[in-house]
Amino acid sequence: MFYLSRIEHTLRVPPSLLNLPILDAIKGELEKLFIDKVVANLGLCISVYDIRSVDGGFIFPSDGAATYKVVFTLIVFRPFTGEVIIGKVQESNENGLRISLGFFEDIYVPVELMPSGSEFTPDENNGGRRRWVWIYNEVPFDIYESDEIKFKIHSIEYPAILVEQPKESNSKFPMEEKPKESINVKPFAPMVITASLDQDGLGPVSWWDGSGEAEDEVEEDS
Repeated sequence: MFYLSRIEHTLRVPPSLLNLPILDAIKGELEKLFIDKVVANLGLCISVYDIRSVDGGFIFPSDGAATYKVVFTLIVFRPFTGEVIIGKVQESNENGLRISLGFFEDIYVPVELMPSGSEFTPDENNGGRRRWVWIYNEVPFDIYESDEIKFKIHSIEYPAILVEQPKESNSKFPMEEKPKESINVKPFAPMVITASLDQDGLGPVSWWDGSGEAEDEVEEDS
């Protein structure tokens, strides 16, 4: 799930930082550039692990900053296909589930990768709010938001940044022209993970550790 990646980067250190120890100044600038950022085909940058070498320190004409060639190591989050991870259900709707790891939230379980026999139905104990339920041997296994859930990595994508922006309308009331669904546009995610629950042992942890309500019902019936 986490890897060490060696990177070489040409880094500009502004004059205001040149009074600091050079490694401290460089590490601070690297953290500004990379931490909590996604590098395509590399993953989400978590931390600067170490700085392997620093060369240069050139100051170009009309620029008071020093430029260095830095070789450093990053800790990156990049799970592999087929890896099983535990997170928490953040959102549930008719399209599937959204799962969070705390530091990364763009993990989605589409309908076709939900457990076979799953339904998105109203919850009578929660004001009729709908949630996903896996029906197994006529016994319901609920999936609630904030449940601790075990999932399997199906695929990882690094979407390209959209260059074209939506055209502006000439109408005085543009909101009236747009369908309701287009008002809340999902923010761009540079790294999207598709996950699967359609396998034994996957799903809410409570299903498999004996603490689930459905399992208690089965034991009582027997």
